[in-house]
Amino acid sequence: MPLYDFRTPRIYLDLPLKAGHAVPLGRDHANYLLNVLRLEAGDGILLFNGRDGEWQAVLAGAGKKTLAAEVRDQARPQPAPQDLHFLFAPLKHARLDYMVQKAVELGVSRIQPVITRHTQVSRLNLDRMYANAIEAAQQCGVLAVPEVVEALPFKSLTAGLAGRLLVFCDEDAEVKDPVAALATMPPQPLAVLIGPEGGFSDEERDALLKLPNVIRISLGPRILRADTAAVAALTLVQAVLGDWK
Repeated sequence: MPLYDFRTPRIYLDLPLKAGHAVPLGRDHANYLLNVLRLEAGDGILLFNGRDGEWQAVLAGAGKKTLAAEVRDQARPQPAPQDLHFLFAPLKHARLDYMVQKAVELGVSRIQPVITRHTQVSRLNLDRMYANAIEAAQQCGVLAVPEVVEALPFKSLTAGLAGRLLVFCDEDAEVKDPVAALATMPPQPLAVLIGPEGGFSDEERDALLKLPNVIRISLGPRILRADTAAVAALTLVQAVLGDWK
């Protein structure tokens, strides 16, 4: 039996889910299920809320203005929460959308924009970021939608890093084997930081290197775009220190 059911539409709802309960579906969900997927009353869907696991449900009360789902049986229990924070200098539009989606697929628990000296984007649409996170979770079988938080200035970066290993990706790092470097770290809460397209300033790099629990790694001999670097770094961390082991 496959681990995930990718054929049945999956919907995220910020509502309690329990067998025998009927839950309302919003206008956007109704439009997607009825008009895009052409489902009807009695058709099956999967529901999750990031807390109660994944549940089988059937559409009920399908009409022009209202749609509900009757919750049946639990398909998957809620997995243990991950503790991987993703910190990054914001990018523009489509590339930011891509980076958020891939971060969700790779198991991050918190998405934290950081404004650095060379960050090119100063205004962020957090609602759009959260919508992209939900969409990625729905499409990829992820049962937890990461927290998406307000951007913070680089000087405030250390506020949320207490007791957390910060993996700091820098093209100027002397480390030539990031896998070996990460393998020396004991199990602990993690954070991955990706800088802007123009790189960190000298002052920012010096400040990061002075932190008590930081490891600076290179992502290979080629310069990567920020969104590519995010995927590479999160893959490395999950493979060596995270839940891929």
